[in-house]
Amino acid sequence: AMLPAASVCGWYFAHPEARYFGTGKLLRDQIEDLARRKGCTPEEMEHWLGTYLGYEP
Repeated sequence: AMLPAASVCGWYFAHPEARYFGTGKLLRDQIEDLARRKGCTPEEMEHWLGTYLGYEP
């Protein structure tokens, strides 16, 4: 997460064919995979990434 919450970050490409795209919300399998790789529980990941979840924990 970025602090303050109103922060803006991005990659900017100087190419006429470059386009913006969204990454969407995180699904349960992605949270489980990230938790496994980080060495924590899926519940901890849900806590920290709550606003990015594509499901109700």
